[in-house]
Amino acid sequence: MNPPDTETIELLPATGAPRQLFVLLHDAGGMAADMLELGNLLGGAFAEAAVLMPQGLTGPHADAAGANAAGLDDAQALAARVEALAAFIRAQQERFDILQSDTALAGFGAGASLALALSDAHDGLAGRLLSFGGGYQIWPARAPALTTLHLLHGQNDAVVPLARTRSDFEHLMELGADATLDVAAKLGHELHPALMDQAVTRLQTCVPLRHWKAV
Repeated sequence: MNPPDTETIELLPATGAPRQLFVLLHDAGGMAADMLELGNLLGGAFAEAAVLMPQGLTGPHADAAGANAAGLDDAQALAARVEALAAFIRAQQERFDILQSDTALAGFGAGASLALALSDAHDGLAGRLLSFGGGYQIWPARAPALTTLHLLHGQNDAVVPLARTRSDFEHLMELGADATLDVAAKLGHELHPALMDQAVTRLQTCVPLRHWKAV
């Protein structure tokens, strides 16, 4: 499959060329349409954004035990999917003439885990990353310098336990990453409106740490 030709749901601005780009990744075993509620929310909050929901980049299955939250068989398969996703994002950035810093990547479950892996392999390809109910398959050795990470998780997530994501966040803090963690009480492994609303708040109110350092 040629990544730029991936079947994709697109929400484009009503008028004018897009000035921002959101790429939303569904959970393993899911469909692009699963991300429509989040896509519509982001499109409403960021009227000049193109919101794209590609089908199938995440992978065909998920590991309910959470040992392989990315839904990938091994490190080689993970790397291949990361590169396919990177190619897709670059193609859309070129298509819309949008900067990497004006690109945001969001994923749920396996899609979030794939997004986190991409932020490690391609720092700055997306300026912002939203991880809903995901986790690292392989911990990064260094913090991304050009990507701000927002982790959003349900307290009762049985697929990717909260303890695992807390460990991810603590590791990111030790590396000096620009990252946040929001936990929603009583929620499981779901793309819940409470988490989506918090994600929009993070995007609208959090100034990336790299911008503060540049002042």
